[in-house]
Amino acid sequence: MFFDPLCPWAWMTSRWLMEVAEVRNLDITWSVMSLSALNEGRDGLSESYRGMLDSGWGPVRVVIAAARDHGDKVKKQLYDAMGARLHPGGRGDTPDDLRQVIVEALEDVGLPPELIDCAANVPGDEIDIELRASHQRAMDLVGDEVGTPVVSVGDVAFFGPVVTPAPKGEAAGQLWDGCLLVAGTPGFYEIKRTRVKGPDFS
Repeated sequence: MFFDPLCPWAWMTSRWLMEVAEVRNLDITWSVMSLSALNEGRDGLSESYRGMLDSGWGPVRVVIAAARDHGDKVKKQLYDAMGARLHPGGRGDTPDDLRQVIVEALEDVGLPPELIDCAANVPGDEIDIELRASHQRAMDLVGDEVGTPVVSVGDVAFFGPVVTPAPKGEAAGQLWDGCLLVAGTPGFYEIKRTRVKGPDFS
């Protein structure tokens, strides 16, 4: 699964996949994509969304730097620690609070606090190059007309699912089965309806 910690829908999908892993033979690899990179240079974005994207480099850069220095296992640990604060916790609405969320997540996971210094967006530095490469892997799987999350299994990849609340138990497994069925159908591209509810983190 490719995630951006800021995306509430990626958070919903991640909780669903954790349920799926309990009822299906599933070993999840956690990878980073970036809404900030995805929307870079796009016109017509609202001022508030643009502000979120400007701050959004921080969490993904810190996850990339932490994994570089401490191994891939910390990606999921940091994601859980950040996401719990950002989504059910309702935090991160300001750049200062988002920075504090990252600091607290690093402390939770037992990582060096100086990793927060990697949050500053430095185009072209080592972290930026690695982040963009990880993001591009997701885009190569599904194309650039999607958002986060991206799920890839075998030869099948898809955006989403966008679902709320996250199904639990066997219902989670059945949704997984259905996603693999439709996404694995040759020539299948899209199924969608108007979303009328926000994410339910219960």
